[in-house]
Amino acid sequence: MTATYALVGAAGYIAPRHMKAIAETGGRLDLAYDINDSVGIMDQHFPDAAFFTEFEQFEAHMHGLRRAGRGIDYVAICSPNYLHKAHIGAALRAGADAICEKPLVLEPGDLDDIARFEDDTGRKVNTILQLRLHPAILALRDRIAAGPADRVHEVDLGYFTSRGAWYHSSWKGVVAKSGGIATNIGVHFYDMLSFVFGPLRTNIVHHRAEDSAAGYLEYEKARVRWVLSINRAHLPPQTPAGQTTYRSITVDGEEVEFSGGFTDLHTESYRNVLAGQGFGLELVRPSIEVVSHIRTAPLEPGRGEQHPDIGRILANA
Repeated sequence: MTATYALVGAAGYIAPRHMKAIAETGGRLDLAYDINDSVGIMDQHFPDAAFFTEFEQFEAHMHGLRRAGRGIDYVAICSPNYLHKAHIGAALRAGADAICEKPLVLEPGDLDDIARFEDDTGRKVNTILQLRLHPAILALRDRIAAGPADRVHEVDLGYFTSRGAWYHSSWKGVVAKSGGIATNIGVHFYDMLSFVFGPLRTNIVHHRAEDSAAGYLEYEKARVRWVLSINRAHLPPQTPAGQTTYRSITVDGEEVEFSGGFTDLHTESYRNVLAGQGFGLELVRPSIEVVSHIRTAPLEPGRGEQHPDIGRILANA
């Protein structure tokens, strides 16, 4: 039976990956919504899908389909972070399950509210945590699990992805809407760290700014020095010429190569959801707790170990 979908945030950056995943898993997109109408990308896969620029009309159409016995199975949510909770609630009330982009929500308390939505409606929320499906990360997790149970690994994580001035003028540059840089571009890394190295024990923040953040995390099996930046002036000198993104994870001094293999992970995520194996609320909670703490914790540059690139970032602040 063909799964049917609605899509919230059809004009956004990540929406094409969801459309592709829906098509590649044999689904059908019946309706979509965005406040912007630059959604020609829909023609590549679903030219007949209804489209709305008013959420009330979109929501009414979903309920109309349900009353006609043609209810939507899943609502894919690609809207700005601060709207996820509201759009999840709308999806569940329409009788659909939700597939929501990360970060699922901005605060841990929001997860409790969504759990009540699930209980009230009998529907389920799934989130996209694609690094849990990346072959290199799965191999790393298995290697760590097979090692000595008491070994604590040394990890350096750096992610530099250049963004222009537009970023700070958009909702992404407003902490109340995006959650800040650690939430908006880092949440899937924190999820990956707990997935591989176990429960978090310590969370220290060394630096927090509009364009960068850094700190120190201790997990059951790792000590992690991390840094994130969207400032191209912070790119490491070893960044290949012409590239504006540089990511590196080393474990005990050994680089973990995970740059490739990202393109099909949304499709794999959808396959998991369709198989009843989507990533639910309790799997999301550890990373949401991490980013919530990073957003508000006092800076403690003298505690814990600093990432080796933090000096260059502070020099270019």
